Amino acid sequence: MQMDPASGWFQGVRHCPSPNFNARPGDEISLLIIHNISLPPGQFATGKVQAFFQNRLDVTEHPFFEGISALRVSAHFLIERDGTVTQFVSCFDRAWHAGVSTFEGREACNDFSLGIELEGTDELPFTDAQYQALTALSRQLQIQFPAITRHRICGHSDVAPGRKTDPGPAFDWMRFRSALQHTGEKQ
Repeated sequence: MQMDPASGWFQGVRHCPSPNFNARPGDEISLLIIHNISLPPGQFATGKVQAFFQNRLDVTEHPFFEGISALRVSAHFLIERDGTVTQFVSCFDRAWHAGVSTFEGREACNDFSLGIELEGTDELPFTDAQYQALTALSRQLQIQFPAITRHRICGHSDVAPGRKTDPGPAFDWMRFRSALQHTGEKQ
C-alpha cells in the first residue's frame, strides 16, 4: 500500500470514488481523524457504506436510511472488518467527514485532516485485521504527510465532543498507538 504522490490515491487498495469532496483551501494536511460506521447500524459487509458515500443508498431498504438520506458525506478511507481498505477521496482533496469540528482551537477540521472510517460501532471490538490495516495505512499517511504526528491522530469524538462519540470506547487507542510506535511512528 503506497500513495501515488501525483494523485493522492493509494495503490494496493480498492477505489470507490465519492462525489462528496471539494478542494482544500490550501491548508497543510496535519491531522488524522478515526471514525466508525456501519450501515445499517451494527450490520457489516453490506456494501451500504460505499453506497452512502457515493449518494446511491436506497432509502427504502431500511428505516434508518431515511434519516440520513439527505446527508452528503465521505471519508478518505474505510477499513472493513476483514481489513480491506477502500479509498473514496484523494488525500489531496477535502473529504466531508468531520463536520462541525475543532482541533487545538482551529475550526473546520476537514480543511486540514484525513478521515479513516472503521467498519464497526462504538460498543463492538474492532478486529485484528482492522488494527493491522489501520496501523499500516496510518504509517503510510505519516510518511506522506509529516505533520501528522502521534499527537495529531484523534477520534471524531475529540474534534466534535458532545456531537460525536466515534470511534467509541471499544476502540483500543493503546493497542493502536503501540503498534504505530513499533512501525516507526514519528513522535
